[in-house]
Amino acid sequence: MKTPVLRFVLLILMTAGVFGCASHLGPRFDPRAPAKKGGVPADFQTVSTGKKIPADLLKPPKEVFKLGVSDKLDIEIMQETGSRQECRVMPDGNLYFNALHGVQAAGLTVPELKVKLETGLKEMYRNPQVSIILRGVSSQRVWVLGRVNTPGLYPIDGPMTVLEAISKAGGLFSSRFSGSTEELADLHHSFLVRNGEFVPVDFYRLLREGDSSQNIYLRNGDYIYLPSSLSQEVYILGAVKQPKAIGFSDQVTLVSAISGAKGLLPNAYSQRIIIVRGSLASPKVATVNLVDILAGKQPDVLLEPRDIVWIPNSPWDRIEQYTNLVINTFVRTVAANAGGQAAVPSSVPVQSNISIGVGAGAGGGTGTGP
Repeated sequence: MKTPVLRFVLLILMTAGVFGCASHLGPRFDPRAPAKKGGVPADFQTVSTGKKIPADLLKPPKEVFKLGVSDKLDIEIMQETGSRQECRVMPDGNLYFNALHGVQAAGLTVPELKVKLETGLKEMYRNPQVSIILRGVSSQRVWVLGRVNTPGLYPIDGPMTVLEAISKAGGLFSSRFSGSTEELADLHHSFLVRNGEFVPVDFYRLLREGDSSQNIYLRNGDYIYLPSSLSQEVYILGAVKQPKAIGFSDQVTLVSAISGAKGLLPNAYSQRIIIVRGSLASPKVATVNLVDILAGKQPDVLLEPRDIVWIPNSPWDRIEQYTNLVINTFVRTVAANAGGQAAVPSSVPVQSNISIGVGAGAGGGTGTGP
């Protein structure tokens, strides 16, 4: 009788031991599970920058056209056969016609120039009647660069909208294999700059959804840039030693990106770093405390292609205004580099030649906002 009881007790103990050992095993290996990354996604919020397209920009400009350097005109004295002459407004602003020793034309309307020429010609002709035909406008131009078929400078020879300017540049560049433009033009990060300021035109809504409320009329000097959707850069700007665009690899974190920009400047305010993501017209923004990350109190943050990372050089409060500052500085920087590359084709590509100041005007503002 003792032997069966003893065997039963031993069996119970062995069973308990097996389950006890099993309870201490680690998690089962799953080859399909994603590998752990060196960071976590940041917490983004959509920020209203307060910038809207003014209603007057959707109407043809009321300003009267005024002549400028390089504009071409056909001028003729009506009663004088053979007096017709093709003239240009020269770099000094003067126009040289007939025996006149230069007439200041830049800044005048065509009717004003007509009166001025007739007044000057009265010394040589009796009651001269001058005819002026504007043949070409080169003084008022817009930039259309990036993923269009014919990037370059285009004259504003009449009221011109964003769509008309892109059409003049041959339209969006398309793939010869698929005929699609979606993979070639990044419309969410396309922008228009006017007088150094970002104009919140949403190119995706305009070109993909046909939203005419985004089709504003252009002004002299406007700059349109449609970057490639194939670009895989992260932009590191502000108070770092080498502001630049960093090529995106399998994994880019905030710390590795700052390291790629040669580290922080001594005046960097790293407690509230800004990351801007998504459409420039409707951005999402995250604020990150790099001090806590480096101290191990928070995990590093994973970045995505085309993120804009901004390291301020002083404390700030108002996220909406500060986001405007970051976007304005970003588009001015990219525009300057892309424009330089277009003017000098052999220059360094935009993505690898970003340079930006970090002074009070560019880097940070004050504790009450920029």
